[in-house]
Amino acid sequence: MLLRIHEENPNPKFIEQAVDILKKGGVIIYPTDTVYGIGCDITNQRAIERVCKIRGLKPEKSNLSFICYDLTDISQYTKPFDTVVFRVLKKALPGPFTFIFNASSQVPKLLSTKKKTVGIRVPNNNIVREIVKELGNPIVTSSIRDEDEIIEYSTDPELIHEKYEELVDLVIDGGYGDNVASTVVDVTSGDFEIIRDGKGDLDEYL
Repeated sequence: MLLRIHEENPNPKFIEQAVDILKKGGVIIYPTDTVYGIGCDITNQRAIERVCKIRGLKPEKSNLSFICYDLTDISQYTKPFDTVVFRVLKKALPGPFTFIFNASSQVPKLLSTKKKTVGIRVPNNNIVREIVKELGNPIVTSSIRDEDEIIEYSTDPELIHEKYEELVDLVIDGGYGDNVASTVVDVTSGDFEIIRDGKGDLDEYL
């Protein structure tokens, strides 16, 4: 199913429809402030396994991230971090970053892994943030990659729907996506180490 939702003013009924699918263990594709993502409710193990299967990942080795609504959600899934990191997060989020933290004991339980780190995203996109807010907990997320090495990321929601309609329960059309992924920043040591250069420029917030 392809569902058109306007990013500026998401229709609450459509948001509820997406949340209902997630609560039933569904997998959805949605826009972010960078590339389109695929994800599910973090509390549903079967759905997480489905996401990994679609993306060709092994659940125990996958680097799945969580999309949170805002900073208040983050502390449940991370070990405590210092005020310097918090100040930067407050300025940089919502934004095109994935921050890697030391994971709290909650994360391995959710993902059935022995993961010691967790990636957290708070994208600057009203659609996915409203879905997370309505759902009441984060969603697991992975980027929709393209087999074409030159394109790398699919940007047209209609083409994404054509490709994935048999594999997922919903594709949200939030307009054309970006083809540059988020900047990945490791803050596990208390410093800011860029793991992957992407759309976000962290220097603006340091």
